[in-house]
Amino acid sequence: MLRSLSTLTLLLLTTLTASAQPKAETVTSKGGVVVCVSPPAADVGLNTLKNGGNAVDAAVATAFAMSVTWPEAGNIGGGGFMMIAAPGKDPTCIEYRETAPAAAKVDLFADAKVTWLNHKAAGVPGTVRGLARAHKKYGKLEWKLVVMPAVELAEEGFTVNAALAVGLNRVLADRLTTNAAFKQTYGKLDGKPWKVGDTLVLKELGRTLRLIAEKGADAFYTGELAGLLEKEMKAEGGLITRTDLEAYKANERKPIHTTFRGYDVYGPPPPSSGGVALAEMLNILETFDLKKHSRWSPEATHLMIETMKRAYVDRARHLGDPDYTKIPPELTTKDYAKKLAATIDMRKATPSADLAPEITLDKVSDSTTHFSVIDKDGLAVSNTYTLENSYGNRVVVRGAGYILNNEMTDFNARPGLTTRLGGIGTKPNQIAPGKRMLSSMTPVIVLKDGKPVLITGSPGGRTIINTVLCVVLNVTEYGMTVAEAVSAPRFHHQWFPDVARFEGVKDFPELVTKLKPLGHSVTEARQGDAHSIGIDPKTGLRTGAADKRLDGKAVGE
Repeated sequence: MLRSLSTLTLLLLTTLTASAQPKAETVTSKGGVVVCVSPPAADVGLNTLKNGGNAVDAAVATAFAMSVTWPEAGNIGGGGFMMIAAPGKDPTCIEYRETAPAAAKVDLFADAKVTWLNHKAAGVPGTVRGLARAHKKYGKLEWKLVVMPAVELAEEGFTVNAALAVGLNRVLADRLTTNAAFKQTYGKLDGKPWKVGDTLVLKELGRTLRLIAEKGADAFYTGELAGLLEKEMKAEGGLITRTDLEAYKANERKPIHTTFRGYDVYGPPPPSSGGVALAEMLNILETFDLKKHSRWSPEATHLMIETMKRAYVDRARHLGDPDYTKIPPELTTKDYAKKLAATIDMRKATPSADLAPEITLDKVSDSTTHFSVIDKDGLAVSNTYTLENSYGNRVVVRGAGYILNNEMTDFNARPGLTTRLGGIGTKPNQIAPGKRMLSSMTPVIVLKDGKPVLITGSPGGRTIINTVLCVVLNVTEYGMTVAEAVSAPRFHHQWFPDVARFEGVKDFPELVTKLKPLGHSVTEARQGDAHSIGIDPKTGLRTGAADKRLDGKAVGE
């Protein structure tokens, strides 16, 4: 039996006044809506809808456009997950996670000589195959029509805004950025910093995208473009070969599904850990009367942190590429959640080390992006894709103009070595040839009575799952509008390090003070931007919420 939090008083913070968090930019529409971090890419998605495309066409066009206009994470050299929910049909997931090259060894990173900036850190890219698979089965427009807007942006150039200027200047000034092709591609000809209003032209990337537009996805995985990537790898000691590229396949997988308070929640399956962990957390929290407590009460916050810890323990124990690892089906069941819920002590935090005594502990930046789309007919798309770190491994493939991912670092780098600082060494996510590295990407679609009410997701490495949890709970449990849910502060706990990371620590000092006697260590950290769409189930009105933590634009028909 769970005991009440008798030592704490309820914080009656019924109105959110988090001045540190920027308010979401919104758009409302009865028709299609596109929300993403890059304004030019959002416009491409909207124009695709206006030109007769459906939500999948718009998502594919947006993703290719972002490979030009948001090089920090938009990509054709990385991978991701696309959730699709069509009216009257079960949702599905297009999984296009990168794979380990055939030459990759389990101990690739064990001696720390291979780093996230090394060519060996690149996995076999999946984005082009994934977008093509989604388009072929679910799109309406011709392939060339959805790719060409990205070609035009690259070849003709586009206007640099404040967020892009800051990002480019930061990465170009970093002493770790040494790749000559990267500097040549993204540096200004006069060597000066980028400023708002400048024009960025990417001719080589434009040519690559044009080949993809004219010849299809095979143009990226075979022929000239495959040769350019293999040549790049051979020149710098990388591992990817033509054979790896030709063998790559994107998958269509059954999503992870759970229910919460009468809502149906769908997320990506392994090799993403997001859907499993989110379902597990929602199932645990459903056993508690959260509404008895305010959103920012110590009781609700304590429950959410303890729930996060338990889900992330199971993430480390069990999750990896399902083609290589048997994943216990019980993780997403209500009965399993009840057992975990019974281990939560309302009077004190469970030390992280006590949650997995069988895992031996050693004593001693990410860049992903998410966008959401819905069309006039109710077809919904939630897409998250990534290069891993900001600008991937900061390598541009010479002659092809695109940035490589460093997703190999998403494997458990040091087999058997799990640390209190957050390093995971458990077996399910260790490197193997052809294996897909575990991801935290969590594009989610929430349905009510078979119709979408929330499309959401986020970047942020391991924080992604908890950002999505916060947004989903804000809408489904606490009745926030999508704009309020996106703008609200978030928090995160990933088992190790045994610290809760909060946005808005300064806004809720009393809450933080009351968590400490329970045994929670709290620090402040920003989480990712959750570009989301909310749909009113009664009126059908769609509200796109662009999360302004970084940048973003919401557009509607």
